[in-house]
Amino acid sequence: MVINKAAIIGTGLTRTATKRREVTHPDITYEAVTAALNDAGITIKDIDAVVYGCMDPFDGVEAPDRWDADSTGAPLGKPYMKISTGGTTGGSAAQAGYYHVASGLFDVVLVVCCQRVGECEDAQLVLNTAVDPVYERETGAGAITVAALQGVAHMAKYGTKMEHFAMVAAKNHENAFNNPNAHLHLHMTVKDVMNSGVISWPLTLYMCCPRSDGAVAVIFASEKKAKQLCREPAWVKGAGSISDTYTMGERPDFADWDSLEILGRRVYRKAKITDPMKDFQVAELYEAFACQEILEYEALHFCGRGEGGKLVESGVTGMKGGLPVDPSGGVEATNPIGATGLIRVAEAARQVMGRSGRMQVPNVETALAHAWGGAISFHTLMILGRTP
Repeated sequence: MVINKAAIIGTGLTRTATKRREVTHPDITYEAVTAALNDAGITIKDIDAVVYGCMDPFDGVEAPDRWDADSTGAPLGKPYMKISTGGTTGGSAAQAGYYHVASGLFDVVLVVCCQRVGECEDAQLVLNTAVDPVYERETGAGAITVAALQGVAHMAKYGTKMEHFAMVAAKNHENAFNNPNAHLHLHMTVKDVMNSGVISWPLTLYMCCPRSDGAVAVIFASEKKAKQLCREPAWVKGAGSISDTYTMGERPDFADWDSLEILGRRVYRKAKITDPMKDFQVAELYEAFACQEILEYEALHFCGRGEGGKLVESGVTGMKGGLPVDPSGGVEATNPIGATGLIRVAEAARQVMGRSGRMQVPNVETALAHAWGGAISFHTLMILGRTP
């Protein structure tokens, strides 16, 4: 199969909040689409196909892709695909859009994801349905508890401390102050995070992501169109996805995210990444819970196994470090679940394109975007660079 070169030429992100009461679902989608088209300097008539992503149960809306269709331009006779893969929905939608172009079928493709978690009475009840219904669901093993199991396992196996998780959270909350679209803007010290009340030990309140309303759009273009339309596109260097077992009890070891490590090796080979700490200048990781960022450092070979706590403690992943992680504030600051993975892609692309404003990391040549979903059972990765 021939994979053609493709790039991101425009991005659009909306303001996020616990509940965007002033707008409808289509309104938020339209905000993101319009911003992305303006960023790319094109109109909806230039779009050949649309990929739409959303996790319907969080919004309490039957088939929001139909309700939002007018806002995406799909009724103008354009092919329209719906994607829904849990927390990875945004990452999966980005990959669908990329392959729409890389396959040679389309020249310019719009990918848009929208989520209104503020419409959901209790998101954790929805998240609880991601685990095995026979043996695990009755334990209440939703997203927070599953992440807490990862944190406990890492602490037991490697001696990681709660303070290390708090350092991750404090870093990301501080980064969010540079992001005008972030949901939470909280000055948090490590002590503040530690004292914010336990949700599921060892995770405290400010180690956990919020529930957000928001949308994001990204425009992919073929090599020819990208060079014509964009002075500094973000080229897709590699992309991939992976899935793990559905039943949590079948996982060999919660302390190590083996499936993500396997995917990382595959995508790194495609992108010719040999030393992640040198080859990447920025990473947007999906750390819905602070302990997960440390596991992600290790799985993605930013450091060795068991060394993630020391890495965040060293400051390497801070804004002034050698590899800033989540300059946008990450998922701990903003989480419209079905859109969150695409936000990671959009933020990584903006870093490469030099359009990140106060969040901008100097001299970004290559950036990594990650998402996870399900009961920590799905992952997507996309690597973006300044050169084809």
